Amino acid sequence: MSFTNEKDSDNYITNKEDWEKIKQFIPNDKIIWSPFYCDGKQKEYFEEMGFNIIHEDRDFFSYTPKYDICIDNPPFSKLRDILTKLKQLDKPFILIMPSSKINAVWFQKLFKEHLQIIIPMKRMSFKNLNPEIPFNFNWGTYYYCYKMNLKKDLIWLE
Repeated sequence: MSFTNEKDSDNYITNKEDWEKIKQFIPNDKIIWSPFYCDGKQKEYFEEMGFNIIHEDRDFFSYTPKYDICIDNPPFSKLRDILTKLKQLDKPFILIMPSSKINAVWFQKLFKEHLQIIIPMKRMSFKNLNPEIPFNFNWGTYYYCYKMNLKKDLIWLE
């Protein structure tokens, strides 16, 4: 399922500025996989920042390219299935997810080791793939990092 045609879903687009905020934490010599296509702009954003990125409108659950790090903003309603697959792949990732995800027992069991979090001091902004769906997040989001080997486990972004 590529999620692109799910016009009434939680398929939200992350703006370029919120990706630029974490550029310093992403190794330049790695191939990035961004599997959640949305409007396809993420490829442009990451290439402009100098990264090699795979960003295609393909089915996340049946397709896995050769990559080093998964970086994306997945549909929140599908997180359990998405994270289960990523844990099985056991490669580094940076995913934007609700701040409350750390409290989910299933999440804790999957990622009690090798987890680091980047916390933006200002809320990220998103827009839905369907322009008729208004933005109405009432929670914060973090960058959850798995096996990224950052210098600190908890990083606050100004």
